[in-house]
Amino acid sequence: MDAEPSPDDPSSVGEGRPTPDALDAPPAPASRLPHGETLGTLPALTISVRSAAPPTLRQDPGANVARSAPGGTCRVVVADTLWDLAAKHLGDPKRWQEIYALNRGHKQANGYALTDPDEIHVGWTLALPARETTPAPALPDPTAPTPGSPDIAAPGTTDTAPTAPPALPASAIPAPDNKTTSTPRPPTPAPATPSVPADGAESASGSPPDQPGDEAGVALPTQGWISLGLAAAIAAVAALLRLHRRRHARLIFPAPVSPGPQSTLTPPSLTHVETIGSRDLSTAVGDHRRAKPAVPAPVGVDLEGNEVSLFHLPGPGLALAGADAIPAARAVLAAVLTTGVSDSATARPVVVTTADLLARLLPPGAPLMGLDPDGIAYDGDQLIVLADTAAAITHAEEEMIGRRRLLDTFDTATIADLNARADHAETQPPYVLLIESARRHAARLQAVANHRAALDLHPVILGPHSGLTTLEVTAEGTATSDTPCPLARLSALSADHLAAVLAMLTAVQARPEPGTDIDDPPAETPPAAAPTEATEPTPAQADDTAALVRLRVLGPVTVTTDTGPVTTGMRKGSYTVLAVLAAHPTGRTLDQLATDLHPDVDPTAAIKRVRTDITSARRVLRTATGHDEPMFIVFDPATSRYLLDPQTVAVDLWQLLTAIRQADNTAEDDAERLAALRRATDLYVGDFAEGHDLSWVTDYATSYRHQILTVYARIAEILETDSPDGAIAALERAVDLDPINEELYQRIMRIHGRRQRPDAVRRTLRRLEKHLVELGGAEPSQATRRVAERQLAPAASAIRGSR
Repeated sequence: MDAEPSPDDPSSVGEGRPTPDALDAPPAPASRLPHGETLGTLPALTISVRSAAPPTLRQDPGANVARSAPGGTCRVVVADTLWDLAAKHLGDPKRWQEIYALNRGHKQANGYALTDPDEIHVGWTLALPARETTPAPALPDPTAPTPGSPDIAAPGTTDTAPTAPPALPASAIPAPDNKTTSTPRPPTPAPATPSVPADGAESASGSPPDQPGDEAGVALPTQGWISLGLAAAIAAVAALLRLHRRRHARLIFPAPVSPGPQSTLTPPSLTHVETIGSRDLSTAVGDHRRAKPAVPAPVGVDLEGNEVSLFHLPGPGLALAGADAIPAARAVLAAVLTTGVSDSATARPVVVTTADLLARLLPPGAPLMGLDPDGIAYDGDQLIVLADTAAAITHAEEEMIGRRRLLDTFDTATIADLNARADHAETQPPYVLLIESARRHAARLQAVANHRAALDLHPVILGPHSGLTTLEVTAEGTATSDTPCPLARLSALSADHLAAVLAMLTAVQARPEPGTDIDDPPAETPPAAAPTEATEPTPAQADDTAALVRLRVLGPVTVTTDTGPVTTGMRKGSYTVLAVLAAHPTGRTLDQLATDLHPDVDPTAAIKRVRTDITSARRVLRTATGHDEPMFIVFDPATSRYLLDPQTVAVDLWQLLTAIRQADNTAEDDAERLAALRRATDLYVGDFAEGHDLSWVTDYATSYRHQILTVYARIAEILETDSPDGAIAALERAVDLDPINEELYQRIMRIHGRRQRPDAVRRTLRRLEKHLVELGGAEPSQATRRVAERQLAPAASAIRGSR
């Protein structure tokens, strides 16, 4: 890795620049320069100020190289970046890497050299690569030089005496790479990337003025658009999937000591939807009981972009017609079935449809069945697939008659009033009839539809129906109707996206599960510890490591120095950057950081934000420590990655993993092993980056939580022989961290059983049952119940023997 500039180098024009998309960025370098310098102390800048035209720097050792540059030279002025220089002189900001490669290591007039694309100094003369001769797509100016002429090769420069370019508008620091994982949102009505705009950015929506813009939802990568409400509902299903994996994770010590995240269970086609939708989910009730989206069955938005629920539409029902009727019907099915996914199954909406219609909605060859293909769910299926339209209407008629009788029995006007009462046991969930239009059954269908409001019955018909509100759905998802309807744009899904949603819903159905017995041989790879990428080596750091900066990422992200916590000056994004780099000791490229931190922002704007956050963190840490030389976040030119400097930054996560390695590899006896394990538990004061709601944070937090659960399990194994109550206390602390992991409860019940405490065994099982109810009505696995039964059997035998 190349050496970083020394502390007394001149202003780095990349640092502290305000960006259009980040209004709270630090002031521009012209008024406040890094390292505590002033304009008067900058030799290169002094030269340019004394002369109206900057002279040739004859003393510059790199001048000869610059003069022989194929594209001429340029002179760096205040607020320049490599990105800006490439845009100005080469016509393409993404060619900044060529400027960096051409000038890297060449000594400049002030004695410093370009070793970090973030660090260029006012007054430097930089060589430029040749400008490509392909003419710009704009119409040619008859007064401009012809393409390929020397004037066009290096505008504003000469080979011997470069002219200082004018100051450019404030913008972010250059982006070092154009290899991003997503593409900027094109200005079309249905863009190929999510439509959540960057702060301060103009919406790229092509919607007409009387239609809601794309910012009200998420454009899917291949086909379709969904509202933010439906995205949140899908994210809730993904969150429940993660919880079920935590529930079944084995606690095998040592767990793989890696800072990597667990693998995701969300289908790849929906990962971006999950990322966007998770931001609309409240986490106030804790991460083991995620709140549901505010609107049930969100099928689209109104003219103001507000979510509209299928259950709150006026009229007796909804008919879908037009070019996008089928994609809209898919979205209706997904919106209804994802509603209340963590609620008890008896309160979740039910959809009745036909095999023929489901075949039209799903990809060719997909199984035409409900969410409970084995027929073993505790409370029945939420998706009922019948043979044909006649059978579906008959089912709806029977439901209508049954609900009407219930209302008569309890002398109640509506199902909503009935469900609000506490003197009956049977909750009536919303009932959706999703079928194709059929003239021969129109009268029967209308009879059901007439009871929609009172009985919570919701017909959705594919095709026109004279008695229902018919929406004409265009290819862009916009909806028009001859009768008043709040829906202005409907969500639309492709067949593959719907199949992915149904697969996720099937996976989270509450049903009897075999589970894993604590006494069974463990699997080779614990479910919650399977990494998604190659293991990154973690710096070995003892918990008493001396460093200028101490970074805590276990719990809320905090930074402290010898003088105390750093509480002012640090941007929120800077804290997040520090957390990402703590989780990736070998570093991240700007593109990777932008994807991690701003997945729903235009890549160019996201990279600018990240660079501003890195610059801000460096500046604040230098001020807080009183040291101007350290970079804290260093750049490795060989890999184009930014990483934390382990010599100046101590990270609690690295210290925790170091302690676990010591317990596993170097401890000579149980006393040393126990001491190392307890150092690890002392370092874990909360979940990784607590308070940050990005989906990648959840994945990392789950991985590190699993690490510490295995530590507590190992502590309990060491203590059980001589201190069983101490072992139970360790496991109880682990349960506080993850109250749904079944193996923890099995271990506690086993110790209580060995100590002949049947009441404690029963209390432990009831505690698990209480927490699992919050996972959509789940119950302890058969394996966990067997463990409880084994512990209770000796107590039962003792009671029988005493009689």
